[in-house]
Amino acid sequence: MEKISWKDEYSLGIEKIDRQHQHLFEIINKINDRSDLSADMGLVSDTIKEMINYAKEHFRDEEILMERYGYPNLETHKKEHNYFVYTTADLAVNFIDHRNTCGDEIAEFLNIWLTNHILKTDMKYKELLLEKMPAGI
Repeated sequence: MEKISWKDEYSLGIEKIDRQHQHLFEIINKINDRSDLSADMGLVSDTIKEMINYAKEHFRDEEILMERYGYPNLETHKKEHNYFVYTTADLAVNFIDHRNTCGDEIAEFLNIWLTNHILKTDMKYKELLLEKMPAGI
């Protein structure tokens, strides 16, 4: 699977969130590198676990900011986060159990979901947070 690269268009201008998004890209690229290594299932599954754990941490941080600054679509945003975690976990279980999921499918889902989520969903809160957050957060 082809690696994904951080682009300026993904930036929200919120340093902590942008750093976390960039780290998610790095983890996805580890999966992209390993997705065709079905013989080394441990490496792929460990990287997927890393993705899920880091994504949960990032989602929590993002949701705290949205709640603190009164983002009106917080519940819908949380549902998208939950969908990501549960779908990624389900794909991982299917991969580990050798059921109809390959590493490339997981990598493709992660690539598409994250870039779409940042460009479409996260951009909806960008202006509100930048307007209300104190500088330097």
